Amino acid sequence: MQEYTSPGEVKISPDDNLTSSLFEVVDSTPDRPMVAHRVGERFVDWSARQFVDEAMAVAKGLMGLGLEKGGRVSIYCSTRIEWTVLDYAIWMAGGITVPIYETSSSDQVEWIVSNAEVSVLVAENAELKGNYDTVADKLPTCEHVFVIEDAGLEKIKQAGSDVSDEDVRARAAEVTADDVCTIVYTSGTTGRPKGCVITHGNFIWVCEQVESAASDFFQQGERTLLFLPLAHIFARMIQVACIRSGVKLGFSTGIPQLVDELGIYQPTFLLSVPRVFEKVFNGAQQRAHSEGKGKIFDKAAAVAEDFSRQSTEGKVSLGTKLLHGVFDKLVYSKLRAAMGGNVRYAVSGGAALGERLGHFFNGIGVTILEGYGLTETTAPATMNRPDAFKIGTVGKPVPGCSIRIADDGEVLIKGANVFQGYYKNDEATKESMDADGWYASGDLGSLDGEGYLRITGRKKEIIVTAGGKNVAPNQLEDQLRAHPLISQCMVVGDGQPFIAAIVTLDAESLPAWAAEKDKPTEQSLAQWAEDPDVKAEIELAVEKANKTVSKAESIRTYRIVGEDFEVGEELTPTLKVKRPIVQEKYQSLIDEIYAGQKN
Repeated sequence: MQEYTSPGEVKISPDDNLTSSLFEVVDSTPDRPMVAHRVGERFVDWSARQFVDEAMAVAKGLMGLGLEKGGRVSIYCSTRIEWTVLDYAIWMAGGITVPIYETSSSDQVEWIVSNAEVSVLVAENAELKGNYDTVADKLPTCEHVFVIEDAGLEKIKQAGSDVSDEDVRARAAEVTADDVCTIVYTSGTTGRPKGCVITHGNFIWVCEQVESAASDFFQQGERTLLFLPLAHIFARMIQVACIRSGVKLGFSTGIPQLVDELGIYQPTFLLSVPRVFEKVFNGAQQRAHSEGKGKIFDKAAAVAEDFSRQSTEGKVSLGTKLLHGVFDKLVYSKLRAAMGGNVRYAVSGGAALGERLGHFFNGIGVTILEGYGLTETTAPATMNRPDAFKIGTVGKPVPGCSIRIADDGEVLIKGANVFQGYYKNDEATKESMDADGWYASGDLGSLDGEGYLRITGRKKEIIVTAGGKNVAPNQLEDQLRAHPLISQCMVVGDGQPFIAAIVTLDAESLPAWAAEKDKPTEQSLAQWAEDPDVKAEIELAVEKANKTVSKAESIRTYRIVGEDFEVGEELTPTLKVKRPIVQEKYQSLIDEIYAGQKN
């Protein structure tokens, strides 16, 4: 059994809550820029005073509507400035925020609102309100529904005419670190979402440790652009950490506008999931090849990786230094400019990044600090740090957190970031957490001698072939998704004589690739799936992935399907594949793969 605890824990006060630091900031530095949102072709700052005034006015309205301490309010909305205003307003009123992804189905909305006994729901627009309306008659606890894009926040404020600033501050002061601040329903790749009960203390503690470990960029004067869903714990932790530490938090209007908005806002650090970094690399590579500069880009990418690997080993050769300097002017500076020009660090979570991308970005001057955590650990349990990172790992535990590797390889976690349990589900809580407070993550991993954690797979996702070989699918899947023409994939083969894969194509990358090959660029994914040249590309990607595993673990055959996986269907909001859904949808195709095969 391996175990490691990081030193340097920052203690928190039991009387603290998530609004305390906000009120301290507005009382001491009311003009400090706190958040920013896009208006036309620029980002407009809100000062601490403006943000707190807005949140307090909404808190008054919630109290006027009858929200008591511990009352539940759902935010059914994509990432935008109003999300954060509502979150802090709910906390000021002593309430509990229950997020709902904007991609959630009506059945999921019904389950979350009923299970959490939500009394107020705020939807983003008429479409989401309509989704809620289809199940509203089954939700008697939800007494009030508002729509942000139909002056919803203004309508909430109107209910608070008889509530004073002092009333709000008094209500907020009643809340302690032990009080629940949110119930976050895991998006889940299997089964019904479970509500993770998270306290003010969980959030404050983890933010204090992150701010301490990453003080290079969690400090006043820094700025980040938020585009991940705030319904997810990763983005939510960043929201809280930014507001506590003085980082200006900008709100993107969505992934399609991200490239433009990075140039406008010019963040100093980013947080993202690996798929976005893969898209940045693949897009740049494809553009270079289409412009006849493919060989230069590929050489520059190889040099960036070499430079990073040699740097982390402590000695960079003269030849690599010279080439790196040349490519910095020709290639790397343009890539940094595409990310806004000022990004020095990026935080990656939600899935494995892969060493290749980690070294590439580090080599061009953007250090990606990969971390690891779950909703149940209030986001990060481990993280690489500016002064202590090892590419290919997810870092050491955050200060004060302990990681233990069980005899079967499962990652166990203990610390003040670990949640309080699953809401109204004691059985699931007991299954996941022992009497000593160790949370069983369901992930497999290993610790090295310095305390760095590597994640090797999901315990429940391990495929056991008919021959008894244990295969971790994520190793192969990460390799396949690195190819620019592949969007998503799922490895199959449980109980079967060999490993196979279901592959989907990337609709954004195909046209540029086709133009380079002098092929028609306007085709459906189903047509592309039958294209011999596309099949040849995927064959090469499979061969490359197979080189990273043993023969028994390698993909023997695959099928390209004529449609991509979609968020809310085959994918969670953080782009994790819902294996049971994909398995069910493509069962006949999988059966065809193994038809007539013998062990």
